[in-house]
Amino acid sequence: MTNHEFYMDLALQNAIAMKGQTDPNPLVGAVIINDNRIVGVGSHLKAGEPHAEIHALRMAGDKAKGGTIYVTLEPCSHHGRTGPCAEAIVEAGIKKVIIATLDPNPIVAGNGVRILEDAGIEVITGIREKESIKMNEVFNKFIMTKKPFVTLKAGVTLDGKVATHTFSSKWITSDESRQDVHQLRSENMAILVGINTVLKDNPSLTSRIPNGRNPIRVIMDSTLKIPLDANVVTDNQAETWIFTSQHYDSVKKQQLEELGIHIFVTTSENSVNPNEVVKILGEKLVSSLFIEGGGNIHASFLENRLVDKVVLYFAPKLIGGKDAPTFLEGTGIADMADAVELMDTMIEKVGSDFKFTGYPTYGN
Repeated sequence: MTNHEFYMDLALQNAIAMKGQTDPNPLVGAVIINDNRIVGVGSHLKAGEPHAEIHALRMAGDKAKGGTIYVTLEPCSHHGRTGPCAEAIVEAGIKKVIIATLDPNPIVAGNGVRILEDAGIEVITGIREKESIKMNEVFNKFIMTKKPFVTLKAGVTLDGKVATHTFSSKWITSDESRQDVHQLRSENMAILVGINTVLKDNPSLTSRIPNGRNPIRVIMDSTLKIPLDANVVTDNQAETWIFTSQHYDSVKKQQLEELGIHIFVTTSENSVNPNEVVKILGEKLVSSLFIEGGGNIHASFLENRLVDKVVLYFAPKLIGGKDAPTFLEGTGIADMADAVELMDTMIEKVGSDFKFTGYPTYGN
């Protein structure tokens, strides 16, 4: 490991510690070195607040002059809710800037580096680039497509079941896995289920971890069958957004809106198109969506090529039964050659379970 990699790793650690706080902005960390000593450290904490470089520069003070700054993402060059970090670095007298990766945002995209180099500052890019890109997978998709990064999650038995044929499902996975899921909920801006999950389980869809945030609860309900006493309607723990079709119950819509529920009437006649859900969420600046629905909801998003990441918690259990529901239903593919492949896969142990992560690749 080189010094560059060591200090960039520190910057990455500071950045990723803020996961779930900066949406829709990226995770960014910065470390300033002078005379072989760390004199400034910073992370971006929240959208609208100073960027990581500014926090690090403020900590360093006069010691920033002549120093080197390590930053996980190209310093910004534009005036948004905060000033350009590239200009602040120049003004502080930094002599060298080490960058993990360039900013995919078209309004930055190399302009930050240009400002630095025009000021005579040495710039090195590509240190821990892969790690930085992976860390900001949500931001990278959202800034380029204006649509949320979609994660599909399920807890399943080794034979792919999410319940028995009598619909008994509590609990398939371990306490540790369920705690891990709550962490993922906290890291995502919104969580989505279908109306059948609400009717069957009456979930709260909250993040039950210390200092965690509760995601926006998104329900796909084509006729507004949701009970007025459902937890997601009455508990006031988080916002609830319901997407419905043209065939909605107008009386129920008014009742729900009076209870503070946001209703989105989509263009479909009798069902809710997941493409429209994703588009509207993006317009509302929701950059990440966590899906915990049933097999048909999962299938609808996967069949429409909307899923960016799959997270499965495999419990070492077998249920069997042709009528026991699976985590992925719908019509399914006709030819094995058309199966969705998962790439960049990883398996780790969580409690007694195995957590599988993979990224779908879609054919032509």
